[in-house]
Amino acid sequence: MDLSYSPEDRAFQEEVRGWLADNLPAHISDAVRSGGELTKPMMEEWHVLLNSRGWLATTWPEEFGGPGWTPVQKHIFEEECCRAYAPRIVPFGVNMLGPVLIKFGTTQQQEHYLPRILDGTDWWCQGYSEPGAGSDLASLKTRAVRDGDEYVINGQKTWTTLGQHANKIFCLVRTDPDVKQQEGISFVLVDLDTPGIEMRPIRLIEGGHEVNEVFFTDVRVPVANLVGEENKGWTIAKFLLSHERTGIAGVGFSMQALEEVKALARKVRRGSGRLIDDPLFAARIAQAEIDLEAMKITNLRMLFKAQEQGAPGPETSILKIKGTVIHQEMKDLARRALGPMAAPFPGHVSDGNILFGPEDTANNAARYFNNRKTSIFGGSNEIQRNILTKTMLEL
Repeated sequence: MDLSYSPEDRAFQEEVRGWLADNLPAHISDAVRSGGELTKPMMEEWHVLLNSRGWLATTWPEEFGGPGWTPVQKHIFEEECCRAYAPRIVPFGVNMLGPVLIKFGTTQQQEHYLPRILDGTDWWCQGYSEPGAGSDLASLKTRAVRDGDEYVINGQKTWTTLGQHANKIFCLVRTDPDVKQQEGISFVLVDLDTPGIEMRPIRLIEGGHEVNEVFFTDVRVPVANLVGEENKGWTIAKFLLSHERTGIAGVGFSMQALEEVKALARKVRRGSGRLIDDPLFAARIAQAEIDLEAMKITNLRMLFKAQEQGAPGPETSILKIKGTVIHQEMKDLARRALGPMAAPFPGHVSDGNILFGPEDTANNAARYFNNRKTSIFGGSNEIQRNILTKTMLEL
């Protein structure tokens, strides 16, 4: 695999960079840069802009509305979006459910739901984790009992990201409790306006409302909303998680964070010198950069393999592990560089070594605490190591 960009790739890079400069709204990029919480209108505005350019569903085949990009073009697009401080595409409809429907859905489901994902009519959230079934997802207990042409669902989902904005949720439910755990699970689509659904906010450690818990009490869902075969949802779950874990790696976001840490270390003074010249701090930055360069190569290899096979393989667990560890290291380095100034504060403050305004320091501590979650969600990194041990090392 040639890791250098071709003239065509560099032309594409300039095209993306120019389009972002002309079309990314300043109020959105400013919100991303400051680390603040993006509003629903901001995320929807960005979604509409990308869709109007045909750059929203980057992983979809052209016949379903995708741009038909090569793996390198996908990598370049994500890299340039992060460099421009564009928000992450909300993944649940576009990058998770969309590929599932393309592979496992009926023609009727594809024709109905895929255009609604693209035009923003439907905002999807994910109903996987439960209070007793997180990384051990196969132990889920939310029950769906068939009653004629409907399923009756009872149970609870948790850590439902951005569920407060959604009108739809895709869920794993147990349709047969008397077989092996993985064999009794089905994948169903649920309208959140259905009677019997209650959503409650969960406040995270930094104070944000990003996730929720969802309760189902005698919720009736048409059997036509089943994706794939009944009791075969575990296959779909694994397919979807492979796409999720590739996205969690966040190569572009780590590249952006690395440049921010370097810039910060050049400003901060330690004694008579700059923090970036401190041997211990510089060594940590260097190690993180080495790891990131290795992950960029691995990410490209995975993209090429996914294109050849039609789906990412178990190797995505490598990306999930390394990507989250590297990103957490970047946030830790920024927090350590700023010390007590990492927390938000009013006005300008000087500690005698450096003068910062809120635009330089606001929300760094919050970003650090929020990113502690990334090595847990999508299957904890410990579980990912188990997956690699079994599937790749055959131990």
